[in-house]
Amino acid sequence: MKTKKEHWLKKSYQKATLETKLLVVDQILNGQVSTNFAAKKYDVPRTTISYWLRKYSTLVQQNTGMSKNDELKKLKEKIEELEFVKDFQQDIIAGMELITGVDMSKKSLPKSLAKEIELKKKNRLKQNGSMDVLGLVNKPSTKDLKHNKNNK
Repeated sequence: MKTKKEHWLKKSYQKATLETKLLVVDQILNGQVSTNFAAKKYDVPRTTISYWLRKYSTLVQQNTGMSKNDELKKLKEKIEELEFVKDFQQDIIAGMELITGVDMSKKSLPKSLAKEIELKKKNRLKQNGSMDVLGLVNKPSTKDLKHNKNNK
């Protein structure tokens, strides 16, 4: 004869130590285990683990993480680095477009970046003069400049 499972009785759990709680929270935050797996592994209800996550996640992050000022500083440095890389790449694209005569940026980049590259090309042409098909710079010579002044 089968006995019915008495579902109204609460399951008793062993009290977890602070180290265990922090270990579980750290593993979940690092993506090593899921909440469900941790509940089965450590024999703790999922709701309890959710409570631990809310309560101890900031504590774990404070112990292992960096301060907000340090994080902001690091992010600002990363932004500066990425802006430098973007400018460098735009200079290369502008140079290639001037050499080849093909507007690659208009076809494949967002409008805002294509406009920035177009401005870089115009500035480069103002500084260097015009370019011929082979990419050689045709700077106006002093003789040409004098001739243009005399004609005006």
